[in-house]
Amino acid sequence: MRILLINPNTTEAVTALVARHVTAIAGDVADFVPVTGAFGARYISSRASAAIAGHAALDALARHVEGCDAVYLACFGDPGLLGLRELSPVPVVGMAEASCLEACRVGRRFAIVTGGALWQPMLTEFVGLIGLSDRLAAVRTIAPTGGAIAENPDAALAQLAAACTAVATQDGADVVILGGAALAGLASRIQPNVPVPVLCSVEVGTRAAIAAAAAPFTRENPPAINSVGLGSDLAKSLRGA
Repeated sequence: MRILLINPNTTEAVTALVARHVTAIAGDVADFVPVTGAFGARYISSRASAAIAGHAALDALARHVEGCDAVYLACFGDPGLLGLRELSPVPVVGMAEASCLEACRVGRRFAIVTGGALWQPMLTEFVGLIGLSDRLAAVRTIAPTGGAIAENPDAALAQLAAACTAVATQDGADVVILGGAALAGLASRIQPNVPVPVLCSVEVGTRAAIAAAAAPFTRENPPAINSVGLGSDLAKSLRGA
């Protein structure tokens, strides 16, 4: 099976990082096709950059989804997820949504830890939108953004471990999501220093995307929409052509 992996950040190094981890997790079960956002922020860390990333994700879908069996939106916060699901001919899995659902299966109350202060209210709202506010213990962030963590992950390990421990000991979480494409592979490194399970959002999303690609899928075609100024592939998709 082929799965389109969309990183709506515009940093190729983050796409490559995620692709390495995804490929190792999938083995010979699935081939992932990594695509980086063609425009927008280098790394999403605000509402404005997330809104632009949703457009970039839709554009990437329109250009690259043909021949794929599923789509993995590999960006914590899932920018554009609902629009992607409306437009996509195959199932779409969001990294953040999949991680929250898995956390609810693992424990009673979950927390999210990531980089970048502005993500705290954004992710709290996201959890509310997917109907899981009553299961959320806390969202904690550390000062470095995901982009900075990707450039020097070793420097962030102690802060990430401390934040994960704090949500367990102070906020009542019995499972923690380490969220973010740029944090791929770090959950296992900090787990020995955290008293509750730490989920890697990249790994959870990968497994969910593989499962979605293998499951039956149907959808209703959305109404045709005429547009101005969009990329030709996205405009064609919106028209239903």
